[in-house]
Amino acid sequence: MLEEPVEPRRVRGAAIVELSREDLELYGVDELETRIEHLQAEISRTQAQLDRKKVGREAADALFRFGKD
Repeated sequence: MLEEPVEPRRVRGAAIVELSREDLELYGVDELETRIEHLQAEISRTQAQLDRKKVGREAADALFRFGKD
């Protein structure tokens, strides 16, 4: 039985690095505006995840500080 080759996993953050290296001269105005909309949506998604993680961290910190006060 032949096994298919496994694709290597991408490094975290590799996609954003690739985006930053892309030649924007190739894009038209509409494409650039669409790109900005997508990037702003990704920023919002990332900010929401960061906020959730901060709330979780604060809850954990409060739990472990509870017995020390």
